[in-house]
Amino acid sequence: MRAYVDSGVDWLGDIPSEWTTQPLWSMFQRIKDVGHPQEQMLSVFRDHGVVAKDSRANNNQTAENRDIYQLVHPGWLVANRMKAWQGSVGISDLRGIVSGHYICFAPNHDAHGPFLNWLFRSPPYAVAYALQSRGVRIGQAEIDNDLYRAMPVLLPPLVEQRAIAGFLDRETERVDTLIGEQESLIARLDERKKAVIDTVTSRGLDPHVECVDSGIGWLGAVPRHWSIRPLWTMFNRTKDVGHPDEEMLSVFRDLGVVAKNSHKNTNWTADNRNIYQLVHPGWLVTNRMKAWQGSVGISSRRGIVSGHYICFDPTHREDHRYLNFLFRSARYVAAYGLISRGVRIGQAEIDNDDYRLLQVLVPPISEQRRIVEYLGVEIAKIDRLIEESERIIKLSRERRSVLITAAVTGQIDVRDEVE
Repeated sequence: MRAYVDSGVDWLGDIPSEWTTQPLWSMFQRIKDVGHPQEQMLSVFRDHGVVAKDSRANNNQTAENRDIYQLVHPGWLVANRMKAWQGSVGISDLRGIVSGHYICFAPNHDAHGPFLNWLFRSPPYAVAYALQSRGVRIGQAEIDNDLYRAMPVLLPPLVEQRAIAGFLDRETERVDTLIGEQESLIARLDERKKAVIDTVTSRGLDPHVECVDSGIGWLGAVPRHWSIRPLWTMFNRTKDVGHPDEEMLSVFRDLGVVAKNSHKNTNWTADNRNIYQLVHPGWLVTNRMKAWQGSVGISSRRGIVSGHYICFDPTHREDHRYLNFLFRSARYVAAYGLISRGVRIGQAEIDNDDYRLLQVLVPPISEQRRIVEYLGVEIAKIDRLIEESERIIKLSRERRSVLITAAVTGQIDVRDEVE
């Protein structure tokens, strides 16, 4: 049985007795080599380590003057000083340039680079980076250079470093494959849900219903016995402000109108809530800048929404639940794109006049209710499958994290796992 000793480091705990620790400064030398604008752009991603910047979606802006970027080589340690605590650290496999705000270290050790990459990106080391970071709050905390240089690096014998790296490469690939399969399944289920909603709200439940051309390109053929009415005949534009104590609501692309604090939301809330608009159940609420993305819905609750939204008070007697499905269907979201104006689609704003003229597809009220009942059942089935896939993904990610921690700290012995 393997013997363990106290590492003397709280965030490392007990380690195998034959393993050692060395301070980071004894293995890496801080280097800042700038003036290489033609080199490939690299970035450090929390979930991927050091990779080509254009290989992943990245919102970080690239400076026009690339001379300020730092050159790194394979084997170098690269850390995003502001996001190390999130896991934005890694050993580079590539030559290229990274942000001038990163910390870059050239290696002067004989350790196995892939093992160090797993080690430095492991959960225990993310804890260490958080402890070494200083700032007003954790979201703006910057790693302390002196503490970082003194950080103990856990080192098994070289042969075991190689075994651990190989083991984690194989095992995490299996986990990542499973996660990828579940993510693909969720994407297909989401598309299935959208297709069901779009079909039923535009054709009804009778597959043999007689349809006629609506005369509207994006709407296509519709059941003969359904009516089509312009939006202005069913809703009045209303702006009722001065209710700061009401519940804050928001329009989410995937959820419709819900309590703002019920889901993660990065949208800024104004200090003066008097400018927010009051809405009631049954009101149509539209994010004028994001309608083309699906940020539209019929509210099921009373509350206040952004003053930049467009709010409509209903004057009709149709089923609000049916209209919520209709206005959020793929067909209608595409229509919002057609009536939005702007320099580019990402900044397009829905045109008020065109919106008021939007043609609303209205089945008989009894059919609306049957559609709502049917969609409630079908969507619940799909959502249960999505929830199961999300549960599998969550458990798989937890297993991946536990596996990495156990391997790089010697809590599991993988010396016999070499392939």
